[in-house]
Amino acid sequence: MVRLLGLVVALWLGYLLVLAGIDHSFYPRPVFGALFYFVSALDGLAVLGLSLWARIRIWLGRFFLPLVIGLLSVVPVVSGNLVVLWIPPTPDGNPQAIMLRLLPMNLIPLVLTAWQYRWKHVVFFTLAMAGFNVGLHGWFYRPGGAPFMPPMTAFVIQMVSLLLVGYFISTLMNRLREQNHSLEQANTGLVHYASTLEHLTISRERNRLARELHDTLAHTLSALSVQLETAKAYFDVDSGTAKELIDKSLQETRSGLVETRLALKSLRASPLDDLGLLLALRKMSEETATRAGLKLHLLLPDRLDSLSPDVEQAVYRVAQEALANVGHHANAQNLKVKLAVDDRRLSLTVSDDGLGFSVQHGEATGHFGLTGMRERAQLVGGQLNIESRPGRGTTIELKI
Repeated sequence: MVRLLGLVVALWLGYLLVLAGIDHSFYPRPVFGALFYFVSALDGLAVLGLSLWARIRIWLGRFFLPLVIGLLSVVPVVSGNLVVLWIPPTPDGNPQAIMLRLLPMNLIPLVLTAWQYRWKHVVFFTLAMAGFNVGLHGWFYRPGGAPFMPPMTAFVIQMVSLLLVGYFISTLMNRLREQNHSLEQANTGLVHYASTLEHLTISRERNRLARELHDTLAHTLSALSVQLETAKAYFDVDSGTAKELIDKSLQETRSGLVETRLALKSLRASPLDDLGLLLALRKMSEETATRAGLKLHLLLPDRLDSLSPDVEQAVYRVAQEALANVGHHANAQNLKVKLAVDDRRLSLTVSDDGLGFSVQHGEATGHFGLTGMRERAQLVGGQLNIESRPGRGTTIELKI
């Protein structure tokens, strides 16, 4: 409000300066005398002072703006009528020309009215201005002086002009208010959506962290548990084998500790950063086959086009979970890992000829490995198919 009224007063004083320059440069006798400019400038400065006086603005409250509009509209009307009726008319200072000079000054309070109020208030302001002009004209009219009817015509033209300008400004302001209301509603919806998205993101991140810990720490502890149980069984029978198993357990522990720290630090598989997807799959498949004594059938493309990090992460983690299950539980002889990519589809297949299991039973018991693989596939718009039967091996296929 203060900034807007400051701009209004600046326009008001600027127009007075331009008008005074025209008066004293192009007319033998100025149409408006010094008193008019002094009173009008004092009026503008009074409005500026009221706008800068915070206490008076608070005290007046909703009556502050009507007071400003009244000061900016009444003073020019009174001054204009005094000029028209008290100064002898000249060809350059006829009533119609003077009304035209005052029209920009009347537009300023009109704009304030249309900016703050509705169309009916604009109509009321315009009719009040016209009635005030006519009333003053009739009050100051004297027979033998300036003619009565020509100013009346100028008042009608002024009223119609103010109504037209006020209508367009009021229409624009109504549109602006409607847009602001729509923006407020959209902002409220956006805040609600952002809150919902935040909670959903937190939930997904928790699930992601659970998968990362399962794919790193859980696998390491599971393998460590199996090897320590075996070492315990060999401890009294074959101390050399038991010592070898303990050494392997220590190596697995160190490797798992490093992998867990990396997962907790970046939640991204480090082999992908170091080797890329193809070499990481090859290394992981060969290590699983060597550790479990499996015959490996590895089918990988010679090269792989750039994939998004999310897709690479999903493929690697699904392969990691599937290979871990083969190495720990399948008791298989053969392991097949195949990655195929065409223009529109990527497919990863991990299959073995081991013990197999009941897929329905495994999912019903809430096995984290199966659940995690399905979640990873869904997050990248893929599909996971698991085919397995007891005694007939297992095939896991990821399609993206």
